[in-house]
Amino acid sequence: MILRIATLTLCTLVAPHALAERADRDKPMQLEANRISIDDAKKIQILEGDVIITKGTMILKADRVVVTEDKYGFQKGTAFSGKDGLARFRQKREGKEEYVDGEAERIEYDTNKEVAELFHRAWVRSGEDQVKGDYIWYDAVSEKYLVTAGESSNPKGPPARVRAVIQPKSKGTQPETNTSRGDRLELKGAGGLQAAPIRE
Repeated sequence: MILRIATLTLCTLVAPHALAERADRDKPMQLEANRISIDDAKKIQILEGDVIITKGTMILKADRVVVTEDKYGFQKGTAFSGKDGLARFRQKREGKEEYVDGEAERIEYDTNKEVAELFHRAWVRSGEDQVKGDYIWYDAVSEKYLVTAGESSNPKGPPARVRAVIQPKSKGTQPETNTSRGDRLELKGAGGLQAAPIRE
């Protein structure tokens, strides 16, 4: 539990000022595959063989994808494997010529919440920052991450770990330093304060 909280805090700092392309939400979803099976009554599409799904700047590539649609028209796609046993996605960042890239054995993407979940051998890169783990939850709107390491395959070996590379946000510039020292801050207790009685 501590690892999850620490990792969420760490990865929330990865790209706090950049957002996924906002216009993607209103774009149509385009589907390509070797085979497509559509059940309009149940709102399910099954795509198999060299699948490519595009929604605005978001591109998802996999070997097999199952897309379901809710009553409001929002789609949820689950992508399985692909080249080298991994499914991949890419999406442009809002207002930048940079992309968020990710890969995993299975990727789930919800167009309503704009959330991607990556399972097993998961990796996401946002600009020059990247995170790796067994599971990654990624919010495309706020660019917040949750990364967990999963279980170690060797019980006698070291525990599985999450890996992150976070680049400095102000490359080439020196942080401002205060050359003059201000007055020393003195902390004083407030007189007359009493502890509140404990209620049982």
